[in-house]
Amino acid sequence: MTQAPKIGLVSLGCPKALVDSERIMTTLRAQGYSFSRDYAGADVVLVNTCGFLDSAKQESLEAIGEALNENGRVIVTGCLGVEEELIRKTHPSVLAISGPHQYESVVSAVHEHLPPVPNKFVDLLPEQGLKLTPRHYAYLKISEGCNNRCSFCIIPQIRGDLASRPAAGILGEAEALVRGGAKELLVISQDTSAYGVDIKYATSNYRGRPVAAKFYDLAKELGELGAWVRLHYVYPYPHVDQVIHLMAEGKVLPYLDIPFQHASPSVLKTMRRPANQVKTLDRIHKWRAECPDLAIRSNFIVGFPGETEEDFEFLLDWIEEAEIDRAGCFKYEPVTGAPANELEGIVPDDVMQDRFERLMEVAQHVSTGQLAKKVGQTIDVLVDDVDKDNNRAIARSKWDAPEIDGQVIVNNATNIKPGDLVSVLVTDSDEYDLFAEPSQAN
Repeated sequence: MTQAPKIGLVSLGCPKALVDSERIMTTLRAQGYSFSRDYAGADVVLVNTCGFLDSAKQESLEAIGEALNENGRVIVTGCLGVEEELIRKTHPSVLAISGPHQYESVVSAVHEHLPPVPNKFVDLLPEQGLKLTPRHYAYLKISEGCNNRCSFCIIPQIRGDLASRPAAGILGEAEALVRGGAKELLVISQDTSAYGVDIKYATSNYRGRPVAAKFYDLAKELGELGAWVRLHYVYPYPHVDQVIHLMAEGKVLPYLDIPFQHASPSVLKTMRRPANQVKTLDRIHKWRAECPDLAIRSNFIVGFPGETEEDFEFLLDWIEEAEIDRAGCFKYEPVTGAPANELEGIVPDDVMQDRFERLMEVAQHVSTGQLAKKVGQTIDVLVDDVDKDNNRAIARSKWDAPEIDGQVIVNNATNIKPGDLVSVLVTDSDEYDLFAEPSQAN
């Protein structure tokens, strides 16, 4: 039997890029390729790059260089692929280059430089395709691209305008993921709440009935599949309010990942984002009144050109008033090709660092207070890992997304396995994590 050609994969960037990598892997596996866990065992290495920030571009170039040094045969794809001249100038020996979600180009390049070997004995693909995440959770990408034109962002230049998938296709994939063992579906896109606007909310046939390509309709349908449904990258359009009652009913996790970026009206205006944060604050209070369990995570940028101390203080007050449960912070970084590069009022590095540290202190204070409210509650957690030596499990609650939020540390974790959904009693908390014991309900 001829051995299947082996591919090494390096996947960088956000969960959306991870889904691209999974799709490429699934296609290549169906064509008879296998995969290597290291450079030495690979016949060719595929590097899926990130190109959003200049620091991410540098990381991608370093990853390409490492793959070339360790293996020598490298194919590049992903967001940095749109800057082929930069890649060729830095690494002229790469075999081929393609941009984001250009699946056919990637597969064609692999075929050219590593032809497949027909083999009727290869293992069948799992119904849900190949995944780079653990079996018990999966990312579900509902659209590509973005129609927004934020001044600091070049995503539309890289990935294009919004392109939504038909609802039936998404729901069919979600069903397959759940049948394959996924207990949590993480819904992702560049702008999740804009889903369907580009296709005029067209209906598609799902299980013999029409389902509209609308944010609410899709969330409702996903909520019927028996898995946790977590919504990421939700721009706070007015119709987001409708989804809160699905959270209150337990159909969708009480979790919203909203990229607010800032709160000061003047900064938001120069960012080209909605600037009425007072109204947004009122909506958040209404959301929490309807769904007290709601957790909100967001990212904020400090040091944006023109940001004054008054703007920054406004942001700190807003984070506290909104009780942002999980807050990430980035120091402003110019992105090649972004309109924000032309703005005046550059914030000095030392001021930017000071604001970063102050924001994280406020975020930590808010998180500590929010988590302290959970002590004494009995909650369900999804187990990601087990530390057998210390007899404890590393799990997540409905308020925690993998890799970016906190954890629930479960002590006395005898007979608990990764992927288990376990009822626990919360006994303590700190700045970011909860501590718990298995409840008697187990």
